[in-house]
Amino acid sequence: MCAALLAVGYRLDEIVNDITGETPASFEPTLDYVVVKVPRFAFEKFTDADPRLSSTMKSVGEVMAIGRTFKEALGKAWRGLEKAGFELGGERFSDVPEDVLERLRHGTEDRLHLIEAALRRGCGVEEIAEASGIDPWFVDQIAQVVEEAEALRGRPLEDLGAEDLRAAKRVGLSDARIAALAGTDEAAARRRREALGVEPVFKTVDTCAGEFPARTPYHYSTHEEETEVRPAERPRVVILGAGPNRIGQGIEFDYACVHAAYALEEAGYESVMLNSNPETVSTDYDTASRLYFEPVAAEDVLAVCRAERPEGVIVQFGGQTPLKLARLLEREGFRVLGTRPEAIDLAEDRGKFAELLRELDIPAPPHGEARTLQEAREVAERIGFPVVVRPSYVLGGRAMEIVYDAEELERFVAVAADVAPEHPVLIDRFLEGAIEVDVDAVADGRDVFVGAVMEHIEEAGVHSGDSSCQIPPATLSDEELDRIEDITRRIARRLEVRGLLNIQLAVKDERVWVLEANPRASRTVPFVSKAIGVSLARIATLVLTGRTLAELAREQILPPDPRHYRHLPYTAVKAAVLPFDRFPGQDTVLGPEMRSTGEVMGIDVDPGAALAKALVATGAGLPTSGTAFVSVANRDKRAIVLPAQRLAQLGFRLLATRGTAAVLERAGIPVERVAKVSEGPDNVAELIRSGKVDLVINTPFGRGARTDGYYIRTAAAAARVPCITTLPGVFAAIRGIEALRAGTAAPRSLQEHHAGARALAGWQLPLPEAAGEGA
Repeated sequence: MCAALLAVGYRLDEIVNDITGETPASFEPTLDYVVVKVPRFAFEKFTDADPRLSSTMKSVGEVMAIGRTFKEALGKAWRGLEKAGFELGGERFSDVPEDVLERLRHGTEDRLHLIEAALRRGCGVEEIAEASGIDPWFVDQIAQVVEEAEALRGRPLEDLGAEDLRAAKRVGLSDARIAALAGTDEAAARRRREALGVEPVFKTVDTCAGEFPARTPYHYSTHEEETEVRPAERPRVVILGAGPNRIGQGIEFDYACVHAAYALEEAGYESVMLNSNPETVSTDYDTASRLYFEPVAAEDVLAVCRAERPEGVIVQFGGQTPLKLARLLEREGFRVLGTRPEAIDLAEDRGKFAELLRELDIPAPPHGEARTLQEAREVAERIGFPVVVRPSYVLGGRAMEIVYDAEELERFVAVAADVAPEHPVLIDRFLEGAIEVDVDAVADGRDVFVGAVMEHIEEAGVHSGDSSCQIPPATLSDEELDRIEDITRRIARRLEVRGLLNIQLAVKDERVWVLEANPRASRTVPFVSKAIGVSLARIATLVLTGRTLAELAREQILPPDPRHYRHLPYTAVKAAVLPFDRFPGQDTVLGPEMRSTGEVMGIDVDPGAALAKALVATGAGLPTSGTAFVSVANRDKRAIVLPAQRLAQLGFRLLATRGTAAVLERAGIPVERVAKVSEGPDNVAELIRSGKVDLVINTPFGRGARTDGYYIRTAAAAARVPCITTLPGVFAAIRGIEALRAGTAAPRSLQEHHAGARALAGWQLPLPEAAGEGA
């Protein structure tokens, strides 16, 4: 804000500090707290990438924490990362590596844990500082955390007094870490701490160390004596944010939380935001009525709820993290607004959900659950290969794989079991060649508003977060859309959903199959809201506060036509932003585990132009001329003929390896043969790296770690050449190229697009303030 005002001519002494309301922006801040930022990495998603840190950014998000001391803030930050085993004072390296000092010379996400391990091995502060390049002051601070943790190790909870626990909390040790050191569970450690009266208080961020009163209720917890939280003037509702951005849970959930805060104010409530992500709008001090910069973890959420005593807590807008806290909140006496935790569990538990679908006579792919490899083999034999193997209760397709034979089954079942050991591994029949579909809806327990049905451009098997999709659907018939909407309503009513609902389906051979249902905000809520001109998060929040969809329809807050998305006079396309250029050596082929770190949207009256805008916005771009390399799996050779022919007609020079070239030659398409990577120098990978190829089409075959396809795709990523790995993606890219060559129409604002849609629907009210154009 200050930068914007300075840009239009203001001076610092003319801008008032929002937090104090008295001091100018030129007033130098004086802080009585410490702020720590820790990056979040996702190397588990990019197993072939070099995990060493360098001048190329590799983190996918970050978390921020505030405390009275560096140790306290650091502990809260590590807890806020929500990565098991990553807190200091723990067992990240229970067996200290002998070469720990040598490993410290190379920066990795484990570097602070390696410092901890080196300290436990007996290495000195100066010795560690020299090896790591980290200032001795920070090493000494970590040493103090290690000393406190070691003082607790092996002591039973009943032997720990209030001072022991207070000292542990002041160096940032969480309840979960204290429990691990004492050999018990987190709930027991929390009960012991609460019984001894060791509770956090909340201080206010004021930027002037208390010299001037802070007008903005922006709080952080610490273990001192006096709280600075003032009584509220209106009923309060706590919104739990999504924590740090990560693959599978990112800024899209911040969008939902922000619109929830706006809607709560509209409904007469004070909105109380709890989040730990400094990159978000939800953690701006003026978005919600009150802000708590805290980890989205059990002990921190409960502490805030006890301080605020809210009318209810909203868990469905922050992704999987707050959803996991729903049952705990209810057990502790706090009301969870919206869909009941029992219904959330019914949707998340694959076995229970399959039973629900059978009860409703809704088709679902054959499936089973397995806790052992033998059970997995039996399920796979019963339902038939290929199968999708995945763990339960995860977001972003973590450890999900498509398995084609019994040999692969053993490896991938073991990985899935490691990710969620407390739950069975899920095994579903994979519907090869199906069209995947996403639905975002809002329900009030009786009525259901279907915001949009999105058709994926990539075929089933590519994670929904990585797949491009469009509104209105391109190839689905009205009959299929009617069936999808009917299924959505039936599931919503059976689950008694109140708030947001996302359903993923597959359409194959004119039959609609349900894959999963999620009674929470999905990553496509912002895309749908901006496409149709209706903020689904706002509508859902109003429903959570007691409004009905019928009331909102009568007030024309909802469109008069419930099939509004079908009749838009434009097309909106969502495309994923993939970070492969940051991870050299990582195969770029897309699959059921999500890899994208963001998304873009293209909108135009011409569907091809909308797609082209989206693809260009991802940074990959699309060439309108030049050289295209084509190499596809045997199963795709017949289908590649038509798109290759169209590329030739558009003037592209075609290159292909032996097998694909033979197919194109027999179809009369001009093509030049090039050598495979395995056939020696002057091969296709060298051509791509030297900048002589403008477009790569390579559908994968085989699971070899270093197949020709792997080298082709990694060469394309290194050279920043667009690389398409699915046939539907090829057809979509050609539509985009055609649109780019034809030239796009004059740009129109999102508001102009929405106004056109409203006029067409006879929906003449002005756009609501929070209808999707905001944060």
